[in-house]
Amino acid sequence: MKFMKLGSKPDAFQADGNSVRYVSSELATDVIIIVGGVKFYLHKFPLLSKSNRLQKLVVKASEENSDEIRLVDFPGGPKAFEICAKFCYGMTVTLNAYNVVAARCAAEYLEMTEDVDRGNLIFKIEVFLNSSVFRSWKDSIIVLQTTKSLIPWSEDLKVIGRCIDSIASKTSVDPANISWSYTYNRKLAVPDKIIEDGMKLQERIESVPKDWWVEDICELEIDLYKRVMFAVKSKGRMDANVIGEALKTYAVRWLPDSLDALVSDDHTRRNKSLVETIICLLPSDKGVGCSCSFLLKLLKVAILVGADDSQREELVKRISLKLDEASVNDLLIRARSPQTTVYDVELVQSIVNRFVLHEKRCQDLDISEKNEKGTSDFILGHGPLLKVGKLMDGYLAEIAHDPNLTLSSFNDIVRSTPESARPIHDGLYKAIDIYLKAHQNLTKAERKKLCGLMDVKKLTMDASMHAAQNDRLPLRVVVQVLFFEQVRAAAGAQAPNSIPRDTSQAMTNMDEEWEKPAIVRGPESCKSLRRQMNQMKIKDEGFRKNGKLTKKGSKNSRSGVQLLPSRSRRMFDKLWAVGKKHGENRSSETSGSSQSPTSVAPGETKSSGSSSRQRRHSIS
Repeated sequence: MKFMKLGSKPDAFQADGNSVRYVSSELATDVIIIVGGVKFYLHKFPLLSKSNRLQKLVVKASEENSDEIRLVDFPGGPKAFEICAKFCYGMTVTLNAYNVVAARCAAEYLEMTEDVDRGNLIFKIEVFLNSSVFRSWKDSIIVLQTTKSLIPWSEDLKVIGRCIDSIASKTSVDPANISWSYTYNRKLAVPDKIIEDGMKLQERIESVPKDWWVEDICELEIDLYKRVMFAVKSKGRMDANVIGEALKTYAVRWLPDSLDALVSDDHTRRNKSLVETIICLLPSDKGVGCSCSFLLKLLKVAILVGADDSQREELVKRISLKLDEASVNDLLIRARSPQTTVYDVELVQSIVNRFVLHEKRCQDLDISEKNEKGTSDFILGHGPLLKVGKLMDGYLAEIAHDPNLTLSSFNDIVRSTPESARPIHDGLYKAIDIYLKAHQNLTKAERKKLCGLMDVKKLTMDASMHAAQNDRLPLRVVVQVLFFEQVRAAAGAQAPNSIPRDTSQAMTNMDEEWEKPAIVRGPESCKSLRRQMNQMKIKDEGFRKNGKLTKKGSKNSRSGVQLLPSRSRRMFDKLWAVGKKHGENRSSETSGSSQSPTSVAPGETKSSGSSSRQRRHSIS
């Protein structure tokens, strides 16, 4: 820290209690000056030789036959006046970053200018400020902190403005040229890292990060911090990512960790001002500067402290541009009254809708640019969408536990993400299963609507096997799962990664038939359904009779091509038997001409079907 000593005489000021100061001298004092409840017993001559204002006040007091002078609203209080008085006596006084602003304001109040005496206190303090304080990084910050209690004097004397300009200028210096000490605890765990002048250039570049200045200015009050950051941004040299890091560090420094402390009556106004200030200081480029996680945390705080709607809207816009960077925990925003859910799903849905709209515009723009250039290259623009699809599946799994989450809200969240963002439905299936477990009072129609959100053709083998044993799923969904796995197994044996057209059509027709109520499906419909099942059954048996496929050492066996286990076939046996029984009730002609492809006896069918259904259970 820089300092300056003034005067050469020994300090003769003494105290008599807390409210009396006097100069130890052979000469009797002839004036009493009162500053902030403290009486100073002094001599007129040394004071009048330096202060123009005291000259006027002494004349006025003499006219009133009084030896007391009261200095009202004296900047800096008794301590600052004592510095000025000692300077008038020629006594030794030390100025530093902590007291120089108070002394400067006091000297201005007393009018200790060059017109009164050459080399007066104002002149000497200005020399110290310009030659030492404003050239020092940490001294500039300390001086700026002391100006808060001296407003408006420090503002009128432009001390605040000069401090801010000094700090902002130093933040723009090339890190390779940093030669002063600074605080940096975030990455290197070094309390006060000092870059020595003698270090080699390459070592200095590697040692000084771009955000070296961030922690030191975190000690400033929010109003001063805001002005410093505006000055830093106005220089136009600071990277947006560094600005974002500075704002994040300041938020961590001042925002309380406790929820109670955050919303307490004593700190709500301060925290609200802090959040709104940070939001207005965010980099102008909405797509860079701050991580999505930080923005979402800021949004949570903004909601809790009641920040302005415009401020929250600004955060939502920024978050929607980089939603693919978020995590599930980031999106768990507590709902506020009058919402009944645990988390604010409407807000998240709004963010997702904005993100999807933005991605669509970007993709349309990319396609347009490709067309203008005359190229037909494939555009890979689904990366962020795929990340958001996976993110929303995880979010759905979290909010599905909420008993107050309505089916319509769950449905809206699912559909807010485009189909292209969800190539695999395992995550969606998990969320649906959790919702079914937490909402066991759903009607059959509601369960059907819920399960209709997922496509069983997009389930992996593990998810399909889990679904086939999940007793919370409607039977129709289980049948679809088993049927498609049979199709996939047959297609894998015939040609990996391909599904024959006839089996795909059979699966579609089967689904359409299953959609119809039993009373609507007539004998011909049941015959058609059995015919499609029989076709797949024959293909299954044909593949199993192929020696190359079943041979243990065959290539196909090692490649992982498998057919469903016998349990799945027993499920089909049950369905075929049910179809046959229904045909017998509806038409004797159908009964006489239709037989189950598996030739299962009625008693065996009942046993197989019931045991198969009883063995369905959840392993989630």
